[in-house]
Amino acid sequence: MLVLAIDTSGSGCAAAVYDGAAGEVLARAGEDIGRGHAERLMDFVDEALLASGRQLAEIDRIAVTIGPGSFTGIRVGVAAARGLALALGKPAVGITTLQLVAESAREKQPGRPVLAVIDAKRDEVYVQSFTALGEPGGEPEILPLGAARDRFSGFAGVLCGSGASLVAAAETVGGPDEIDIALVGRLGAAADPASANPKPLYLRGPDAKPQAGFAVTRATAG
Repeated sequence: MLVLAIDTSGSGCAAAVYDGAAGEVLARAGEDIGRGHAERLMDFVDEALLASGRQLAEIDRIAVTIGPGSFTGIRVGVAAARGLALALGKPAVGITTLQLVAESAREKQPGRPVLAVIDAKRDEVYVQSFTALGEPGGEPEILPLGAARDRFSGFAGVLCGSGASLVAAAETVGGPDEIDIALVGRLGAAADPASANPKPLYLRGPDAKPQAGFAVTRATAG
């Protein structure tokens, strides 16, 4: 199975061609661009395909990060994945950033349950627990720091992600939430298209809100 992996969940923008049968990335392309995902993503897709020596028509599945993360970036990536899947007549699957952070930690410390904690700013964190086998132990949530500390301070496992040290002083695997595009491909190849929908996982609404209070009443002819 050939998987086209896409990540636009943060400041980075990346694409890769992953060979599920061989268990390896054939080629990848991307940069930490900050903004402008919509303008750069398809260039990275083309670069990855060219470097892999494969054609878009050979892709069997699209895998895309669905958040939580950058509101605009996630929207761009999911829209691109859906569009490509529709054009190819192939399935698209969504992989959460919490699962990616947890799986990265689980690879380094196998055999233990994992709690993925991503700093959501504003004294909040995105959290989700996973079993030692990498299966979800609960639903992804956004919690105030105080509530997260109360609930998970005694977590008997590995805490990982940019918000890990904010929640507990126990053993953590913290640091920036850098998404491994190869892992997006691997998890995408294993995902079930029937349940891993490529649907944005925001958990928090966008910062920009309609200014309803400033709406101008339309005058009607008398």
